[in-house]
Amino acid sequence: MDWGFPRWRGYGTGQDAVQVRLCDRVGCSERGDCPAPKSPNSPERWYFCQAHAGEYNRGWDYFAGLDAEEAAEREAAERSESAGYSESAHYGWAGSGDGSRSNDEMRALDLLGLDPDAAFEDVRKAWRAKAKEVHPDVRPGDAEAAKAFQALQLAYEVLRAAEDRREWKG
Repeated sequence: MDWGFPRWRGYGTGQDAVQVRLCDRVGCSERGDCPAPKSPNSPERWYFCQAHAGEYNRGWDYFAGLDAEEAAEREAAERSESAGYSESAHYGWAGSGDGSRSNDEMRALDLLGLDPDAAFEDVRKAWRAKAKEVHPDVRPGDAEAAKAFQALQLAYEVLRAAEDRREWKG
């Protein structure tokens, strides 16, 4: 022990050079410590820096090269394997903004202009405000407003049903 005083160390006790893997992106000289699969279900990996790993992940298509039936089968298999993890929302471990909401709920929240972790009271307020703007009684004969009102109604129904399910479970 030298308590952090380098002069107390003996000769030859310095650290050796550490091997650093560089990013696999051509022309990048950053440290490549983020593995990414070269193809689906392949053990081979690319190693990118964080910036290039993010770029790679944004363009990743898990179902590339599959037709619609194969993609549906793979999705069903993945959902059946990971179905147990959705149970954590039942125990209150998961909040609404961390994956416990369905794709339909997320689209409905997006339509209402709300965050993924919005409370149901916020949903109700946003729905009322937007529905008043495009209600058929306010805009008679406007086809676009009628479509927008129907979309808002559907979004509210999806979110209300999800809230009812959460209250019933909890």
